[in-house]
Amino acid sequence: MNLLRRWSPWALLLLALAGLIGPRLTGDAEEIVAPPFARPLWLDRSAPPNRHLLLSTKDLEASLDWQWGPPAGFALTGTYRLPEGASARLSWTGPEGSLVLAELTGAGGRFALDGRDIAFRLRLGLSPFQSPLERLFPEPGPYRLRYEGTTPPEELAADLHLSGGRWGLLGTDQRGRDVFRLFLAGIFVSLLIGLAATLLAALLGTTAGLLGGYLGGAVDGALMRLADLLLALPLLPILMVLAGLWGRGLWQLILILGLFSWMGTARTVRALTLSLREAPFVENLRALGAPTWYILGRHLLPEALPVLLATVTLGVPGAILAEAGLAFLGLSDPRLLSWGRMLHEAHSFGAFTAGAWWILLPPGLGIVTVCLAFLDLGRFLEEKADPRLREETP
Repeated sequence: MNLLRRWSPWALLLLALAGLIGPRLTGDAEEIVAPPFARPLWLDRSAPPNRHLLLSTKDLEASLDWQWGPPAGFALTGTYRLPEGASARLSWTGPEGSLVLAELTGAGGRFALDGRDIAFRLRLGLSPFQSPLERLFPEPGPYRLRYEGTTPPEELAADLHLSGGRWGLLGTDQRGRDVFRLFLAGIFVSLLIGLAATLLAALLGTTAGLLGGYLGGAVDGALMRLADLLLALPLLPILMVLAGLWGRGLWQLILILGLFSWMGTARTVRALTLSLREAPFVENLRALGAPTWYILGRHLLPEALPVLLATVTLGVPGAILAEAGLAFLGLSDPRLLSWGRMLHEAHSFGAFTAGAWWILLPPGLGIVTVCLAFLDLGRFLEEKADPRLREETP
């Protein structure tokens, strides 16, 4: 098939699979995984990456070779249970000696240490205004987290998280979320809104075009004047007002976009219906007593399908761009992880001024790719519907 030789169906298939499967493989997109505006791993190797050190009843010691400056964050959390009468502690050993991070007392419990806590700084002998990270990482070299006690623990689960300046394939956003996960989650929402809003607009436009073109008279005049009125209104302010009145949920947004996108489809279908209304086969059907709904659904609608499919595919980019515009203005549901929402949050929280292009580029390129793919697919369907549009090949 000629369709399989074009790049657009493969690009859309790849994006659809990534949007459906990707979030399940990569995890929760809302999870905070690293400091805000962390660079991608491949971009700046001078910044420290995120690291985890784990202790358990089988592994009472963990070490790492740290070759960077102090990390951006230090957090130690976990649980423990000790034999009766036992005592233990967690120590941190570096090139300049050892420090006691936590005393494990009692039969058991939980512990949570954070480099931002004043109590933790005082425990290390620092003032509340001194950073413990420079004390914990005075220079590059080997470091070790170790359980020290009179007897082995009955239960131990400790996780030391060192927040660096690099993370993942596309870094993190202003809240420390993985940009790659957000990008994958935004594929499904953007495609769903674009396709659902366009299908709703196609349904409304096809119905209005068929009824107006076939019945004519007052029905045709009323439908076309309504279409002219909606075409004359400025779209973005109307969408902003309706989004404020009806709410900013997913289906409200689809309904708003669909109600203000059907006019072009209605005009196209109406023009085709007018050209077929007086055709001999339609006259014969009326002479035989065929009802109007039968003529429209059984004969005129199939004639309009090729042009309608091309119009639908060309309408999806418009719906996606409209959703991105509303989301960028903050008028979409904040719970929806769409590409437009990513751009809105990046703009609102200073990604432009921070130079965090890895937050801006993926959703922007995603919107451009989807729009170009649907435009290419619409062009192919137009060529199938009208052979005169095909380019001559030698």
